[in-house]
Amino acid sequence: MIGLADVEAAATRLREVAHVTPVLMSRTLDRMAGGHLFLKAENLQRSGSFKFRGAYNRIASLPPGTAGVATYSSGNHAQAVALAARLAGLKAVVVMPEDAPEAKSAATRGYGAEVVPYDRYREDREALGRRMAEERGLVLVPPYEDPVVMAGQGTAALELLRKVGELDLLVVPVSGGGLIAGSATAAKALFPSIRVIGVEPEAGDDTKRSLEAGERVRIEVPRTIADGLQVNVPGELTFEVNRRLVDEVVLVTDREIVQAMAFLCERMKVVVEPSGAAALAAVLAGKLDVAGRRTGVILSGGNVSAARFAELVSAD
Repeated sequence: MIGLADVEAAATRLREVAHVTPVLMSRTLDRMAGGHLFLKAENLQRSGSFKFRGAYNRIASLPPGTAGVATYSSGNHAQAVALAARLAGLKAVVVMPEDAPEAKSAATRGYGAEVVPYDRYREDREALGRRMAEERGLVLVPPYEDPVVMAGQGTAALELLRKVGELDLLVVPVSGGGLIAGSATAAKALFPSIRVIGVEPEAGDDTKRSLEAGERVRIEVPRTIADGLQVNVPGELTFEVNRRLVDEVVLVTDREIVQAMAFLCERMKVVVEPSGAAALAAVLAGKLDVAGRRTGVILSGGNVSAARFAELVSAD
């Protein structure tokens, strides 16, 4: 559904709008892992996560005269759509969970979006988002179920690979599957032998189960500190890409995620949210064989309040 040309077109559209986020390295991390690691710091992206890439790519592609946009999100895509819409001069309405982190809700409102709350454990956010868009005459910008969004998100991996060259492994956190679908599309096109590994929280293993079953598997809404990874079924479009291009999905515990957050803060002076630390957690917990290999890791976001970060790290 998408190819390298789509990701490259997105990169052109994002040029001078999105940040070219840094690639971080650590001798301590390399020594612990026994290989060479390259961390793509999407926590330093505009709106605080990789989601800005996909949201802006989609909104910048809308035809003139568009009245506004609507979406549904646990927080990062919400902020990204709100910011991208503001840059485009468009109205944005966002359906967000009632229990979304207050920092994410406040930032979404701060970018100028209207926030409509819902109960993530009892209501269908996609249905709510579609209805909101239809009732108000807005264009729906899904967090991952859109080829243009997927292509935009894939520019994170494209930048990483153009910066550091060929990698043996690319490790990516998985929620609805848009980031890993776009990333795998770019990575496999540039370096066909690269292995693309997804990471999910143990409680939210819908993509792992789906890939093993060969079809989309729905689970209960996961209870995990990684609020950005609380999707209960892979996207239909993203799954079709990921079943072809993703080599494996591994699982991490909430405690392993917190340990990765603490390592990044203490040893690399980097703050990431739980979802953003998931991919590195898999490496630090020994879920992947990275010894002697060049491994890229995407730190997908950094939208966590100081109070929440301290609460999580101090409780470990």
